[in-house]
Amino acid sequence: MSNIEKLISQRNFRSEYHKGMVGLIFVGNWIVSKHQQFFKRFDITMQQYNILRILRGQHPGTANINLLKDRMLDKMSDVSRLVERLRKAELVDRKSCESDRRAVAVAITQKGLKLLDAIDEQFDELQLDMTSTLSEKEALQLNKLLDKLLGSY
Repeated sequence: MSNIEKLISQRNFRSEYHKGMVGLIFVGNWIVSKHQQFFKRFDITMQQYNILRILRGQHPGTANINLLKDRMLDKMSDVSRLVERLRKAELVDRKSCESDRRAVAVAITQKGLKLLDAIDEQFDELQLDMTSTLSEKEALQLNKLLDKLLGSY
């Protein structure tokens, strides 16, 4: 009996493809749950962390809302709302563009950069803990298979 069969108490699947998809969904939810627990310690969400990382990559420059939307891992996120929460927490600055009031320039603050530094110190440990059962060769194989699946995206 495979781990997924044990974890969801199901033995029969329509096919190996179906079993693989169920496994991916289960693992994806497990990863999200672990990350949510981790980010609670820093009083932010996974989506807010994603925005902060994108902005750190743009630093010292800025990003507009569309760039943030395009680069988000969670494409269903309401980026404007997330940015506003980060602004209230003083982790980002948000300024309207003078030539187009609808356009907004977003930049990470020093407080945001310091928070990311604190997260980085512990984040690698979380990642290693979650992938400790894979060798580096297996991680490479996993990445290749995920890339192949994303070929239909």
